[in-house]
Amino acid sequence: MRVFCIVLDSMGIGEMPDAASYGDIGSNTLGTIRRSPKFHVPILERLGIFQIDGVAPMERTVAPEGAFARLSEASKGKDTTTGHWEMMGIISPHPMPTYPKGFPPEVIQSLEKSWGRGILCNQPYSGTAVIHDYGQEHLKTGKLIVYTSADSVLQIAAHEGIIPVEELYEYCRIARQIMQGEHGVGRIIARPFQGTYPDFWRTAHRRDFSLAPPGKTTLDFLSDAGKDVIAVGKIHDIFAGQGITESIHTVNNDEGMEKVLAIAEKRDFDGFCFVNLVDFDMIYGHRNDVDGYAAALSAFDRQLGKLLPRLRGDDLLMITADHGCDPGTESTDHSREYVPLMLTGPMVYPINLGTRETFADIGKTVLHALKIENNLPGKSLWNLVRKK
Repeated sequence: MRVFCIVLDSMGIGEMPDAASYGDIGSNTLGTIRRSPKFHVPILERLGIFQIDGVAPMERTVAPEGAFARLSEASKGKDTTTGHWEMMGIISPHPMPTYPKGFPPEVIQSLEKSWGRGILCNQPYSGTAVIHDYGQEHLKTGKLIVYTSADSVLQIAAHEGIIPVEELYEYCRIARQIMQGEHGVGRIIARPFQGTYPDFWRTAHRRDFSLAPPGKTTLDFLSDAGKDVIAVGKIHDIFAGQGITESIHTVNNDEGMEKVLAIAEKRDFDGFCFVNLVDFDMIYGHRNDVDGYAAALSAFDRQLGKLLPRLRGDDLLMITADHGCDPGTESTDHSREYVPLMLTGPMVYPINLGTRETFADIGKTVLHALKIENNLPGKSLWNLVRKK
């Protein structure tokens, strides 16, 4: 059996009850982008996205062709790592550390000593603004631009003409070894850029270096049972490679979906294909680009229309998200939102599954469908959606 799960990175569907604790009252990523003239998602509409609990329905009613649910995040946090880990059975009771005033002196000193290079910035900063403001000094001095955001991240920006990409990755690996325990941020992110002032731009060579999951995940149970676990996009980075049998890195959403289309058409794998499409978050959500986000989701919808006919008789496809990032709010950071879940395939019965307690229902459903015993949290949806 082949199971696919596509994560529309940051495509939240409305604030969770505890959104105020995260400064996210009123956030609704889907609600914002659906007002754009660039928004057109007939395939997602057919799969029931506008009939999910709490989502404003369309004026017309379309009979759903898939099962659908609203997922609550049981973990504390609103970042990529926490969201993906919860999908695969790791619920985080405490948020990962964040640094609204920058990293403390002992961290900066340890990084500088280990790298043999100085550090610029050390503040929460927009990724595009930071290279504009510090890029010239970086070129003159060779110092690395280190910054963070509202998320649990340490980001390192460097010009590819000064610091080759592989060297930047090595600096990230060193930082990952240092940032453990009390300072165990979810991700160390390489942010290479090119250009000349004032026209610097970030390249497609971003790479994430995540903490290893603190326990066994759905991916481990699958690979231990001899199943294929194919990671497309930044999934390998998010799980530090743990439990993954094959990794396919991509540079954007389009390439990610092209890889999925090829796998669905040609590959006879037995197991799980786990996909992250990061452009929604990285290019549009964080930059408050409402029309760009809407156009990107519409482009995904067109590719989804090509994927559905390639599903085989016992295939299961799930589409979900890991958090929100409402491009219509003043904030440029992630937002604490419910996320959608849509399930489809020849064996799936159309049904509203209501509001679920945790993203972990996804991993539990994957394991149930593939007949793998496990002790992970969550409730399987497989018996609820499978045609009898």
